[in-house]
Amino acid sequence: MKLRHMSAALVAGVSLAAVPAAFAQTAGGLVAPGLAVASQQAVVGSSNAYKAAMQQLPVTYKAQIDQANTRKAQIQAQIKPLYEKLDADAKAPKADRAQLQAEYAQIQQLEQAGERELQQIIEPVNLARQFVLETIGDKLDAATQAAMTKRKITIVLDAQSVLKADQVYNLNQDILDQLNLIVPSVSVTPPAGWLPRAQREQQAQAQAAAAAEAAQNAAAATPAKKAPQGR
Repeated sequence: MKLRHMSAALVAGVSLAAVPAAFAQTAGGLVAPGLAVASQQAVVGSSNAYKAAMQQLPVTYKAQIDQANTRKAQIQAQIKPLYEKLDADAKAPKADRAQLQAEYAQIQQLEQAGERELQQIIEPVNLARQFVLETIGDKLDAATQAAMTKRKITIVLDAQSVLKADQVYNLNQDILDQLNLIVPSVSVTPPAGWLPRAQREQQAQAQAAAAAEAAQNAAAATPAKKAPQGR
């Protein structure tokens, strides 16, 4: 998702006195044409496709969510008496510090193991959510460009990098309208074997590094050919 950005400092440094013709006068004051601000995160989160997908997730993955909730309750029930015992032992007149540390370490191990188990159970849901975000996000650049063309915008600033801006500069709704047209809906079921972009890039880098290393090893193992000797 590539957008054309200009630093807020550069915008702030434009001299109104030097280029008065480049600005338009409105009821709210001077407005620089061709300039807008937008929040990609807000646009994606407000899109019809995203909102519909978030409503569909609990339905499609109800089994995993129910399993995770049930297992979470079981883990909490297992750990609760251990915390109660730790608290009682700590209040004893002659509390054994080593024993308290051992009890706490046991609780930590159970909590960490439980967290890993819950993450594994809920992983399909997390993967689906990432698939939804990436699918919509892949269309965000096209939606932004369409909104820029429609509004005759040449520069879009990230709203998070702008301290404050008048609503006349806000391009969110324009981008959102285009995004809803380009991607009206998205599946919450990723293709088999699908991985988020970051993991795909890591795999590609690892494969490229392995191939380069294999090529180097093969080159090192190949004996150099001797030059022919003259008579």
